[in-house]
Amino acid sequence: MADMKSETLRAALKADDEIALLDLREQGEFGACHLFWAVNAPLSRLEFEVTRLVPRQSTPIVITSAGDTGLASRGAAALASLGYSDVTICPDTPDGWVAAGFTLYSGINVPSKAFGEAVEHHYATPALHASELKAMQDRGDDLVVLDSRTFAEYHNMNIPQGVSVPGGELAYRVRDLVPSEDTLVVVNCAGRTRSILGAQSVINAGIPNKVIALENGTMGWHLAGLELEHGRTDRFPSGDPVTLDAAIAMRDRIAAAHGVETIDHARLTEWQGEADQRNLYLLDVRDPDEYAAGHLPGSRSAPGGQLVQATDFQIGVPNGRIVLIDDTGVRATMTAHWLVQMGYPDVYVLNGGLAGDLETGAAAGAPPKDALMIDANALAARLSDDDVTVLDLGESRVFRKGHIPGAHWAIRSRIVSTGPALPNTGTLVLTSDDGRSAALAVEEARALTQADVLVLSGGTNAWIAAGHASEVDPAYPADEDCIDVYLRAYDRNTDVEARMQEYIDWEVALIDQIAADADVQFKMGPSA
Repeated sequence: MADMKSETLRAALKADDEIALLDLREQGEFGACHLFWAVNAPLSRLEFEVTRLVPRQSTPIVITSAGDTGLASRGAAALASLGYSDVTICPDTPDGWVAAGFTLYSGINVPSKAFGEAVEHHYATPALHASELKAMQDRGDDLVVLDSRTFAEYHNMNIPQGVSVPGGELAYRVRDLVPSEDTLVVVNCAGRTRSILGAQSVINAGIPNKVIALENGTMGWHLAGLELEHGRTDRFPSGDPVTLDAAIAMRDRIAAAHGVETIDHARLTEWQGEADQRNLYLLDVRDPDEYAAGHLPGSRSAPGGQLVQATDFQIGVPNGRIVLIDDTGVRATMTAHWLVQMGYPDVYVLNGGLAGDLETGAAAGAPPKDALMIDANALAARLSDDDVTVLDLGESRVFRKGHIPGAHWAIRSRIVSTGPALPNTGTLVLTSDDGRSAALAVEEARALTQADVLVLSGGTNAWIAAGHASEVDPAYPADEDCIDVYLRAYDRNTDVEARMQEYIDWEVALIDQIAADADVQFKMGPSA
């Protein structure tokens, strides 16, 4: 397996050729220190992540692992087994990265978070403090609060009076959501990025209303000593907005101002035929419920607001072709005008995006490998037996919120170092949220124990759906052991407020960090 030094890697990233830079460490480790354009594809989830992030198997892939050559070698072998033919390892440690001229970053979704700060700086996006908003609400001022996060995040906690309008829907639907031209529009998220991008999207949409971002989102509200609501279900009306004509006019103006290009279905078919030469990302930016109701075959659900605020979760090859889809072109164009400014070179909107035969249903996951299965009821009947051990290989913060009683937790690629001592006899039942990660871990588990290894059919989701009791333990695994995820402030058991402020300070500081980094060049456009 060939190695690539950091100096060569840095030059390759500046070229126009397609290249994927994959960091195979767990997300928590990645979040502590990584390269700006690195995409996190943890070895424990590689089979699920890499085909989505890097569709073309002949793409040049460079692996980083902060000097963990054992992890890199395992990852290279796994990629080869999946059919990837051009894999190179950059063996350098962070010190080697710095010596080659790279700037080091912490956190996750760094390109998008940094871009949000650059947008605020470039466009002078206005913001107001939580205490100011609370005073306005107490006075009964004419305002609306639009929550630009996902509906699930909104449902978990929200600013009082807030309505769920995920970021990709804001500019499309805002005219239907304001009572008059005098109504103040306040956009919030959990922190900063989606508040800034959401507010600026609405400003770019050209409505006459005053539009402002809530400074530091729900975290800022909490840090100001104000109460959040929980369990709300208020959301934008489904279907086309009443003001669709105005939204389409905005679409055309935004496309012209930012150079957003369109393609037709014939060109898309041509590009699909070139999938062995160029990576092609076919991303449906509508609401996930709309995607499930009918979408273009081969497309993937990537709601616009989430796509822009976490591009590295969806796109592993920045120089690949990105084609955005919706029904009217409005949401796709608004999403595209941000991706173009982020510096993605080949971004297109598909004209007549939903023309032709459509598929229904949510995106399908990768099928599990063959494994001996046990269903939820059969496991429930045996759960109290002394010779049955349950090992959950799902996400740690999901495990904390609910798992099979008595189950232990581990990271799939590090069962020995993160999990319990495995029994040498009896039955070991592997599970995860939907069972897919568990099924892929059978070989690893069999190499560690003489016990019979079974997989829970349908995973922990099936256990819960069958009506069996689950166990909640927010302290297990401990915060410091949750290296599989980059814990958010409100995922932690201690110092929550301090972590919130630390996160906000980190985001704000990104603007100065990228200003000093010659490898980061956004292409900010005009306001429209």
